[in-house]
Amino acid sequence: MSKLEIGVLVPLTDSPADEIRKVADFGLHSCQVCTWDPAMYTDAIGQALTEAAGQHGVNITTLWAGYPGPCVWNFIDGPKTIGLVPPEYRAMRVEALQQAARFAAKFSLPAITTHAGFIPENPNDPDFAGTVDALRQVVDVCGEGRIDFCFETGQETPVTLLRTIERLGGDNVGINLDTANLILYGKANPADALDVFGRYVRDVHAKDGLYPTGGDELGEQVPLGQGKVDFPLVISKLKALGYSGTLTIEREISGPQQIADIQAAVEFLRPLC
Repeated sequence: MSKLEIGVLVPLTDSPADEIRKVADFGLHSCQVCTWDPAMYTDAIGQALTEAAGQHGVNITTLWAGYPGPCVWNFIDGPKTIGLVPPEYRAMRVEALQQAARFAAKFSLPAITTHAGFIPENPNDPDFAGTVDALRQVVDVCGEGRIDFCFETGQETPVTLLRTIERLGGDNVGINLDTANLILYGKANPADALDVFGRYVRDVHAKDGLYPTGGDELGEQVPLGQGKVDFPLVISKLKALGYSGTLTIEREISGPQQIADIQAAVEFLRPLC
């Protein structure tokens, strides 16, 4: 079985060299870059990002692209605000994601990744068809730039995500498996989810978490090895599926504790990779 690369998610800022240097400081050679601000998609930032990645020997696996408008990360307001599901936000978010795709293609980033939202489990729900149509507009621009479009797992069940990918078709649509999100949203166990959509996984967020203990709020994200993700099983199943990509550490806190948790995550993952 192949050895998997370890990476880390960093923000895309107007000083990308600083963030890429942090990747190298962790002793890593892979990352994802993330922004919710389309103002970051400039030639100056793209060129600086490319130069810094080359200088430090860092491979960028995806541009994690957010979008304008509200996003509330819970079970009550989340379905009304996140992704391309809410009709009132679709047009501007399609435009933002298309802009991200063109930026990624111009600067040789292989993919964009995003949260599509709480895609309806019922395929007869009008919002299901509307979401698929909106996604197709983004996927088509990705195809024009010869890059991939990846769903980050979380708000939808594995079979709903599989159904959505089947409706979209095309060979440039895949999944960024966030190992914790499936648990945080109470949607699935990530190891079992691989039985449903494993063949579509093209990138991975190495993240850990706990199941929700109430009906309104998500579960809690915790450091790797302290949650419900069975990383030895998930990684062995990924390898059995032929996955040879990166495990990108995502720790959604800030400050010194984030640095410490990322360093601990690298050491946790190394023997498993």
